Amino acid sequence: MSSMRAISQTRLGGPEVLHEVTLPKPQPGPTEVLVRVHAAGVNPVDAKTRQAPNLLGEPPFVLGWDVSGVVEEVGYGVTVHRPGDEVFGMPLFPRQAGAYAEYVVAPSRHFARKPSTLDHPHAAALPLVGLTAWQSLVETADLRAGQRVLVHAAAGGVGHVAVQIAKARGAHVIGTASAGKHDFVRSLGVDEVVDYTAVDFADAVRDVDVAFDTVGGDIAARSVPTVKDGGIVVTILGGGYGQLVEAAGTRVRTAVVLCEPDRHGLLALAELAENGVLRPELDSVLPLAEAAKAHELIDSGHTKGKIVLTVV
Repeated sequence: MSSMRAISQTRLGGPEVLHEVTLPKPQPGPTEVLVRVHAAGVNPVDAKTRQAPNLLGEPPFVLGWDVSGVVEEVGYGVTVHRPGDEVFGMPLFPRQAGAYAEYVVAPSRHFARKPSTLDHPHAAALPLVGLTAWQSLVETADLRAGQRVLVHAAAGGVGHVAVQIAKARGAHVIGTASAGKHDFVRSLGVDEVVDYTAVDFADAVRDVDVAFDTVGGDIAARSVPTVKDGGIVVTILGGGYGQLVEAAGTRVRTAVVLCEPDRHGLLALAELAENGVLRPELDSVLPLAEAAKAHELIDSGHTKGKIVLTVV
């Protein structure tokens, strides 16, 4: 077969711009692998890229970075994977990976062996949110056992994985969530829940070592009073970073994180999943042809966990 199905767009806009196309099947070059996609995760960054000039510029392009599938071919020099291996990863981010398709080609070390405890939809839900949380909490904030961490939007895609990683590190976790999601975040291990619709978290929380902003706007800057001297506020949305730096002064450290493809991080996430302490929550699982519906759901901003497209 020399062609494949994919979801593309010829203009920026709402979910309705997404449509199925036929594209040439890619071929792996040196150090690359060809992966037959079984499932692809859908993330807010996909929706942002769909509707406004962003990471990929102007269309046409194929969205998607979260992949779980099976290696079909390997290029010259590849030693970490073989045809038939089940793998997961977040290849090429923030460049185009084209996960909303039957096949993806990317550097072999942008993938790791899929955890045996996760099926393809659950594995596809993990890479982008997992690497974002791992690189923010572990590698940037150096979160350690006994520390206190505030996770904003603890029921969201990044948030619910961040909670599980923080608990696996032995941290005390405070999470913000609306009342309807309190039972869910408690089931993840959140020690204290703050209903952000009823109280101001900036008044309710104090003396955390790490505040993790997955929401954006002024949330990072407003988190500064919750952090103890020498602590850190980490945000994954850079729009309010200047405001954060001004609010933090020299008392609190700050960082903005854009996650990167990283085999070591994927291996760490896979180990947590194999040990039964990390499992992404699936809000919805839809076929590839219903990518537009998946984007309608992600645009609503009220999902619990992740949305995934199945390709095989």
